Amino acid sequence: MQHENGRIFREAWISGVKKHYPGEPKPGYITPWEETPEWEREAAAAVSAQVSNFVGVSHRNTSKLSREQKGRFVALCWIAQIHKHFEDPKPSYVADWPELPEWQQQTDADIFEAIERTQ
Repeated sequence: MQHENGRIFREAWISGVKKHYPGEPKPGYITPWEETPEWEREAAAAVSAQVSNFVGVSHRNTSKLSREQKGRFVALCWIAQIHKHFEDPKPSYVADWPELPEWQQQTDADIFEAIERTQ
């Protein structure tokens, strides 16, 4: 189940990148689930579980959140995973919401909504 949740996250990420990224995305951005590094699959599953739990404990009232609020939640959960998996991550890997490019903000909101729909 954990990997299935991670797959939902990854597929929503790839879909969002293809939709929102300006120009041609880096190959690593659209790597299929099966080829995604193990740490990244674990991180995707963890964030997916956090979003699922959040939707559940709020009794599905997350539909009332703005897209920005949804995206911020995903971004913050992802930053925690980066710190879990990397001792000294690149600053761009742990950038706060205002520093994220628009395409990434929109993709993070798409991820939340994709997970939300599965609840």
